Amino acid sequence: MDFTLGVEEEYQVIDPNTRELTSHEQKIVEIADEILEGQVKAEMHQAVVEVGTVICKDIKEVRSQVTHLRKTISEVASGLGLRIAAAGTHPFSEWEKQLITVHPRYDEIVQELQDAARSNLIFGLHVHVGIEDREMAIHIYNSVRYFLPHIYALSTNSPFWEGRNTGFKSFRTKVFDKFPRTGIPDFFTGAGEYERYVDLLVQTKCIDNAKKIWWDVRVHPFYPTIEFRICDVPLTVDETVAITALIQALVAKLYILRRSNLNFIIYKRALINENKWRASRYGIEGKMIDFGKSIEVPTKELILELLEFVDDVVDELGSRDEINKIHKILNEGTGADRQLAVFEKTKNLNDVVDFILKETVAGI
Repeated sequence: MDFTLGVEEEYQVIDPNTRELTSHEQKIVEIADEILEGQVKAEMHQAVVEVGTVICKDIKEVRSQVTHLRKTISEVASGLGLRIAAAGTHPFSEWEKQLITVHPRYDEIVQELQDAARSNLIFGLHVHVGIEDREMAIHIYNSVRYFLPHIYALSTNSPFWEGRNTGFKSFRTKVFDKFPRTGIPDFFTGAGEYERYVDLLVQTKCIDNAKKIWWDVRVHPFYPTIEFRICDVPLTVDETVAITALIQALVAKLYILRRSNLNFIIYKRALINENKWRASRYGIEGKMIDFGKSIEVPTKELILELLEFVDDVVDELGSRDEINKIHKILNEGTGADRQLAVFEKTKNLNDVVDFILKETVAGI
């Protein structure tokens, strides 16, 4: 197995004078698409730009692609007198003032979901890992759900919402929870049961296709991938690549266990949700539940255990250097921790935006 990778990041479009999100009529997308040829697209809100890598054979290619995409979008934005920012929410801009992109799909979503859609002004990281066998993909999807809060905690990067310190390390998922078919998904016995679930939703006009299933992880409806959707978009390229490397290693480890007729324990959605809540509230600075021992454990300890769990596949994947950067996140804090440190020092959300702008293009 190659465990190919694809990474999508959603960026904020910022007016550097006001530091506000700005609805820019997707001019960045129009210009950047001539350079990136299909790797950039508009999102529902005009203040969002989404980019996606090509299919990457390894983590080195991911780094090259993510760096190139951030650099290109940043340069195009600068040419228009704008900036891009990588954070799960904007510190103070109000969703009520942001314009929706004119497109039949977005019109349909807003018509159905109303203010749940209009207020969904959030920015995420999506990571695809290639798995051709659908049954194997469903098995890994079932097992990997337990680890989603661990990965999420590392990505937390949205502590502010509409000018308030929310008290959460990631408020982004609290905003997204208003959508249907979100959050930690259920267990499926196999690909057949999953397909029957999708068919029922389509038949009863809940959805027109499976892309409207927005779970924290899903077996992609059109691509031969498992897609991880739980993460806030990280501040830096280094963080995005490190988290992607960890996700790839976890999928590879679970694949090898399955091929050896070994299974990771499947935990109930209700239990995993307890850890997701803690990750959202406290990031890496809190505790999560070790279900095997039925005790609370510092989240950082559980992440170190996760790194140990995947360690034997890392060198073959060629991702040792990138996964080692997880230790830097544990030592220096997530994007949320660093945003909050700036705010604690300056008491000024404009300074927080300036910090995000700087970190977004650091090293590129």
